[in-house]
Amino acid sequence: MTITTDGTQLRTRIRGVDFAGASFDSLGPVPGIPTESGTFALDGGRLRDFVLEWDMPVPVAADGAVQQATLSCLLSLKPPEPDLGVALHFGGAVYASGRAELDFGSVLDDIRRQLPSGASLQPSALDAI
Repeated sequence: MTITTDGTQLRTRIRGVDFAGASFDSLGPVPGIPTESGTFALDGGRLRDFVLEWDMPVPVAADGAVQQATLSCLLSLKPPEPDLGVALHFGGAVYASGRAELDFGSVLDDIRRQLPSGASLQPSALDAI
């Protein structure tokens, strides 16, 4: 699975179907794609009752050097409420968002506040999500 963004809209392909939306909880099939196949649960044209899980490399600056860390994400679009869990694996520790939000930026800000003094997430594809 690949998730891309142009800074205003997320796009992904799941099981050969393209989805797009302004946020994770607004992902819907790209117009023109048949949705009656029963492959996906849709609610009001949005993807529902689905779990997306992925890891992505992210650069972290610490001690004067840039190191690779791994950001693990779990997005549950299951009723009654969607949930986004994010954890950064860096330097032998895990920094997890403790807030139940769907705003990826707010979740990342929560993780940034937990990093050790002098460590910071570097600009990357994260900034466009």
